[in-house]
Amino acid sequence: MTGSSRTVHLAVYDTFADWETGHTTAHLARNGYTVRTVGLTREPVTTMGGLRVQPDLTLDELRAQDSALLILTGADAWDAGDALVPFARAARGFLDAGVPVAAICGATAGLAREGLLDGRAHTSAVSFYLAATGYAGGSRYVDADAVTDSGAAGGGGLITAGPTEPVAFAREVFALLGVYGPEKLDAWYRLFHDSDASAYEVLEGE
Repeated sequence: MTGSSRTVHLAVYDTFADWETGHTTAHLARNGYTVRTVGLTREPVTTMGGLRVQPDLTLDELRAQDSALLILTGADAWDAGDALVPFARAARGFLDAGVPVAAICGATAGLAREGLLDGRAHTSAVSFYLAATGYAGGSRYVDADAVTDSGAAGGGGLITAGPTEPVAFAREVFALLGVYGPEKLDAWYRLFHDSDASAYEVLEGE
């Protein structure tokens, strides 16, 4: 199950790693999705790249049934206290409602601490980064660029990726949401990940 909306929600907070979701949000927006930012409050936040972002809504206003996907990026704050715990709890609500979540970099540690990776296939920067959280999901860790757990146990699908894999992360999002068919998705990845110019013809041909 996924949300019925064509709206994707991007969590924003101070020091969020803005480059990690650039491919994802740009190409979702170019394919008919609306990207809305969600903050703890409506006060502007500053990204790791120094950009100021004004949240469109607060976490308290976010409802899983109004969303197709919740995206969580890395940020210094994931490993510096409990400030971002409410976002991990929101992710639990999404997954319980059958709506997917995509987490990259430090956000994977936040989900690990919330217990959301204990029973799902997942990845991150390196296995020992998540092991340091004390979570119980080490046996489900996959050494891959990005991993999608389909949520076969009844919850929503979960995408995870490490901080160096924004393109693979985007590919998994597009696959889960059905943004591109298999041939075009493969071409998109080859173009943006491998700089394969021949893939451009496939993208333009559909």
